[in-house]
Amino acid sequence: MSTQSVKTAIQVIETISLHQPIGLSDIAKRTGGSKATVLRMLATLKEMNWVQQSDTRDAAWSLSFHAYAVTARAGLGVDLRDIAIGPMNGLQLDTRETVHLCVPDGKSLVVIERLDTPHVLRAFLALGTPIPLHASATGLAFLGASADEFVRDVLAGPLEGVSEQTVTDPESVWKLVRETRERGYAINEEGLSSGITSLGAPIVNSAGVPVGSVSISGPSSRIEPAKYEEYGTAVVRTAGEISALLRGSR
Repeated sequence: MSTQSVKTAIQVIETISLHQPIGLSDIAKRTGGSKATVLRMLATLKEMNWVQQSDTRDAAWSLSFHAYAVTARAGLGVDLRDIAIGPMNGLQLDTRETVHLCVPDGKSLVVIERLDTPHVLRAFLALGTPIPLHASATGLAFLGASADEFVRDVLAGPLEGVSEQTVTDPESVWKLVRETRERGYAINEEGLSSGITSLGAPIVNSAGVPVGSVSISGPSSRIEPAKYEEYGTAVVRTAGEISALLRGSR
C-alpha cells in the first residue's frame, strides 16, 4: 500500500469517526478525494472489518466495533476502562442512571464505555462519540482538574453551541470551571443535549493530572437540583475509586 493510500485510509477513518453515520458523497467531500477512490478505500476497510455499511436506503458508513477494539488495545483507555468498570457498575446501581466514561482526545473527550439505565427514558451517547469539553459534565470536570494554561487554550478556540443551552462565552465557561473546582464535580444542565442533565468528576493519575472523566446522565425531570448533592457526591466517590485503582495498577 502506498503512502498516499495510507493517508487516505486514515482520513476516511477519522472522517467517519467524527460524522458517522455518513454517506459516500459526504466522506469524499470532507476528505477531498474522488468518490471512486473513497469507495475503493471503504471496500478495503470493510473487508478488514474496520467500517460497516448500513442496510438502510442511505447506505451510510460507520466504524465497526473492531475499530474501537483495536484503538483501545493501542492505548485509547483500555486499561482505564478495565479498571473503571467495577466502580462504574456501583455508581449505576446507586443512581440508576446512565454512566459514561470518557478519555481525552486532543481538545475533546471520547466515550469509551457506557452503562445504561433501566429506565426507558434515558441519555445515550454511542461509544466513540467526541464530547466537547465546554459543553458536557465530563468535559467541565476534566477542565476543572486541568492546569489553567490548558483551560485557556481550550477556551481560546471557537466554542460550539451543541444545544440551545450550551454555554459558549469563555468567561461564563471559566465560571463553570471554577465552580466545578470548588464543588468537586461538574453540573451540566442540558448543555450537550436538550432535556438531559449530567454530573461528572475527573479521574486523575498519581501526579494529579486528569486522564479521564466519569459521569451520570439522565432526563432533567429525574436529575433535578434536589438530587445534585447526592448524585455529585456519588460521582466524586466513583472517580476517586477509579483514580486510586489506576494509581495502584501502575
